[in-house]
Amino acid sequence: MPGTTPNPPPEDALPDNFDPFEHLQKIYIPQHNALVKRYFSDLADDWKPNIASARSSLRVACTMLDNDNQLMMNLRHHLLFDLLGYSRKNLTVFYGSSFDTNLPVSGHPQLFLYFSQDAQAVPVNGKRLDHEKSCRLTRYASKSGQTLPAITKANLLEIATEIKQQFVSGGKGIVYTTGKIAVSYTDPANGFPRGSRWLVNSKSEAITLYEKLCNVIDRPFDINKINVVTPEKDSTTQVITATDTVLGRQYKESAYRPVANLRFRYAYVSFGSNISPIFLIDTTYRNTALIA
Repeated sequence: MPGTTPNPPPEDALPDNFDPFEHLQKIYIPQHNALVKRYFSDLADDWKPNIASARSSLRVACTMLDNDNQLMMNLRHHLLFDLLGYSRKNLTVFYGSSFDTNLPVSGHPQLFLYFSQDAQAVPVNGKRLDHEKSCRLTRYASKSGQTLPAITKANLLEIATEIKQQFVSGGKGIVYTTGKIAVSYTDPANGFPRGSRWLVNSKSEAITLYEKLCNVIDRPFDINKINVVTPEKDSTTQVITATDTVLGRQYKESAYRPVANLRFRYAYVSFGSNISPIFLIDTTYRNTALIA
């Protein structure tokens, strides 16, 4: 009708000339560059783009510009988050021992052995104790195309058979006694990176367990690589009566390294990424394993 004013667009509607990529850039670039500034906080506050030093050159490469296309934005993001490691640490570059950061086990399949307490041994209202031990299969690579041969199903069957010989007796998983003594075995080149430990009630039992595991993965055992830590504090029973109060609710205190028998249940190999683990043997029959 002549003289009628058209209805204005709703306030929540996008403008007719809306450009999604330009809008994304306006939102994303300032956020990204703020992280770049934080990562390179060791440079002066009044820093100006220059390539006079290695750090300054890296900051120039990471900093997004308004006229960057999608490829440039992706490359700058990849440099900061993946190559320089911001996504892993959210910290500036870490300088330290390569032994701390680059253990020679990456790229190898990881073997896990799981142990848990028999159900009838768990005290009423107690928590079932368990433990998972892992090592790397350093004789093999996880995938093909590497220096070492990629692990095969035949290799896994051989490992599974050895696990059965070492950790299963009479159709049941063997039992060991957990306790307060922490025994670690450090041999990164042969699949035992620093930091793993076995809580046991005696040093000799831990040595036996590590010997069995070395036999499974066909690696030599070296008694000189065993480290034992025996705390002064005694183990506490699983039957806990003392409580802690958190946010107005009462919870039972955790037992300190209680003495209990743990039985081997199953073993599986993980390849990392999004690949499903492969169970080698499972005495609980809950998972489909390579051998019975």
